[in-house]
Amino acid sequence: MAGVIRRLEETVVNRIAAGEVIQRPANAVKEMIENCLDAKSTNIQVTVKDGGLKLLQIQDNGTGIRREDMEIVCERFTTSKLQTFEDLSAISTYGFRGEALASVSHVAHVTITTKTADAKCAYRGSYSDGKLKAPPKPCAGNQGTQILVEDLFYNVSTRRKALKSPSDEYSRIVEVVSRYAIHNSGKSFSVKKQGETVADVRTLPNASVVDNIRGVFGNAVSRELIEVGCEDLKLAYKMKGYISNANYSVKKCMLILFINHRLVESSALKKAIETVYAAYLPKNAHPFLYLSLEIAPQNVDVNVHPTKHEVHFLHEDGVIESVQKHIESKLLGSNSSRTYFTQTLLPGLSVSGGSEVKSVRHTAAESDERVYAHQMVRTDCRAQKLDAFLQPKEKPPPDPESAGPGSREETAKAARPPSDEMDDMDDADMLQALDEQEEDKQSTHDVQRKRPRKEPQQQEKEEEEQTAAATSKRRVIKLASIKDLRAEITENTHKGLQEMLQNHSFVGCVNPQWTLIQHHTKLYLLNSSRLSQELFYQILIYDFGNFGVLRLSTPAPIYDLAMLALESDESGWTEDDGPREGLAQYIVDFLKKKAEMLEDYFSMEVDQEGNLIGLPLLLDKYTPVMEGLPMFILRLATEVNWDNEKECFRDFCKECSMFYSIRKEYILEAEPAEEQQDAELNSWRWNVEHIIFKAFRTLFSPPMHLSEDGSVLQIANLPDLYKVFERC
Repeated sequence: MAGVIRRLEETVVNRIAAGEVIQRPANAVKEMIENCLDAKSTNIQVTVKDGGLKLLQIQDNGTGIRREDMEIVCERFTTSKLQTFEDLSAISTYGFRGEALASVSHVAHVTITTKTADAKCAYRGSYSDGKLKAPPKPCAGNQGTQILVEDLFYNVSTRRKALKSPSDEYSRIVEVVSRYAIHNSGKSFSVKKQGETVADVRTLPNASVVDNIRGVFGNAVSRELIEVGCEDLKLAYKMKGYISNANYSVKKCMLILFINHRLVESSALKKAIETVYAAYLPKNAHPFLYLSLEIAPQNVDVNVHPTKHEVHFLHEDGVIESVQKHIESKLLGSNSSRTYFTQTLLPGLSVSGGSEVKSVRHTAAESDERVYAHQMVRTDCRAQKLDAFLQPKEKPPPDPESAGPGSREETAKAARPPSDEMDDMDDADMLQALDEQEEDKQSTHDVQRKRPRKEPQQQEKEEEEQTAAATSKRRVIKLASIKDLRAEITENTHKGLQEMLQNHSFVGCVNPQWTLIQHHTKLYLLNSSRLSQELFYQILIYDFGNFGVLRLSTPAPIYDLAMLALESDESGWTEDDGPREGLAQYIVDFLKKKAEMLEDYFSMEVDQEGNLIGLPLLLDKYTPVMEGLPMFILRLATEVNWDNEKECFRDFCKECSMFYSIRKEYILEAEPAEEQQDAELNSWRWNVEHIIFKAFRTLFSPPMHLSEDGSVLQIANLPDLYKVFERC
């Protein structure tokens, strides 16, 4: 027997239609946010309880609803945005069918409170199944509309049971609000749970698109964005937005797509874009994209899906191909250089990452726990190189007649082994010399040079308890100013950095200013200039009054040095400062007056004729670059506060450490073709590796500021490199 065809009741029809439009709470929020935007709202607040099933409240400051319209506002096919079917071809608003509020009212209890700009008060009405329960009542309220949706799907039990947990539904609501907030920069959005004081998403009315992306997804995305934008008159579309560069990736592609300001999805466009990124990102890594397409309204069909999350438009393949090519061109340009953002130094002792690292040498013996390849440390910070015992030859000092004050005329014979003797050694002599040098390192004098940093009180006590024989060459300094300066160094020490420098493996010099070292599984770029300056400052403070003397082979007239400095642009001399000759003579007379103190405390020797004849020997086998000597002399007279004891010692040590540090401007680098031919041009590399960085292990207490000023940069990490190359 054939079935009887019956006309469904209107209530059943409406509930079926409502189930198509409102599939879950997030759909209701989307529909009502679009209504708010159509009403020219600039502030939209969403409040949620139990994932939107118990309560949804959307409040805006838009134009509001007239009291006369409140009776039919929740009926199907009632809208203010469309009059004839032809209007659909040029629709520019979000809503057009008049089904949003009607659908919600058929599956929930709806209360609307609204006020227009010219109304004297607000009006509140309650709705059920699209009908107004009672005439609207006047009440207090702000301009705009507040829609309260309670007990969503109370009459559709199967739909309610099919929904996921309240937390999952709430995350979907947050996602919808976030996407509209990103697209509608200049409008304020917020979403929070009922009873909470802090919103989970909040954007400001004066924020840009990038600001909103940063607020929603964080700095990791916003700092890696590339702005895109193109226009094609033939295809009648414009595109703008932001895409992530090759430095950023996520596990799942994040495409926020708006077409004519409507949040939609496009699997074809998404697939095309992911094809482009496949050449730039590792396997299973995906990009972040926010794209806004504006297509001529007559070319778009928005009425193809009940929830409007899909649209069709003319020349779809051509538009997608054009967008794909533009994104590819932007990525190609950004790939010419990669930017690595990292903390200048990881805070505290975690700088080493030691808790996650297992050494290859000791793991097998200590534990049976498996060590993966990306955790292995394949270097030993205690390993030595043979060239540490073979100091490179340097050109002999020039004749005294031709040597100017700025030439490298210093050579302390004890500071380096004679080159000729090195050349004449046979293998047996070489081994014997190495053994003797190892024994010398254990001598008492060398232990003093390699002293570990100790608390000032402990160091002073040990010095006082030493025998007369042991202290014959080392004075005990009891000046309060020096004790204070030592205490400042101790209190300001960065323990994590100190541990890293004590146990580093030297990789190589990039240039005189930058050096690479490895510590466990991390690669660091260190500013050699700043670190060496701080090292020499600490040596000057801790060895105060106990320096050796680095004698100049030819006395250097201080007058000539001062004149050289005053003639350079670096001095900043102007005619208003007086004649150079008078200033130079003043510097000579001033330093002659301070000669006794300089020699006693710093081993800097100035004779009565005004010649510089000796400089302090701060590290064995190390001599400063003499091209910086003229400015050092000038700054001693102009930049040091000689009236206050503590300030005087601090300023002198700073100026002296600047002179002794590795400075790029005073070092002549060899060209690649000359590196093997001219060892003298590369001697600075040997000094950096075997003198400066060797001293960092035992004599250096790195201050806190080095971890914040870009002096120490982590540029690579073995586990991260494995992630980058995992698809190879």
